[in-house]
Amino acid sequence: MDLMVIDKHFSICQVTSFEQVDWSREFCFVAKTDQERSVVCETAHVPSGAITRDDNWRAIRVMGVLDFSLVGILAALAGILAEADIAIFALSTYNTDYILVKQHHLDRALDVLSARGHTIVRTVP
Repeated sequence: MDLMVIDKHFSICQVTSFEQVDWSREFCFVAKTDQERSVVCETAHVPSGAITRDDNWRAIRVMGVLDFSLVGILAALAGILAEADIAIFALSTYNTDYILVKQHHLDRALDVLSARGHTIVRTVP
């Protein structure tokens, strides 16, 4: 499977509203439940009203458009990283999946994924 490292630093945060989310940025993931509102965005663009935040995340994209009938893609990648004791934060969009790992685990994550046959592509800054 081809995996692309996104050349940006991300933060995971909680907000009281989405009013200060910068929707013009390339990457912005939001979720709302009956208990919380969460935003994953570039660290430089965390909404000023964030209640809490966790910085220093890097994103790895599963390249291509995934068919909804495909089974176990995210589980397989998560399993490889779990075996290496690397925690993840997973996100999915309509087209594909993203795995976030802490910056200090990125090189090791890429090494173990590559060792298991995945192709790593780095974006140009």
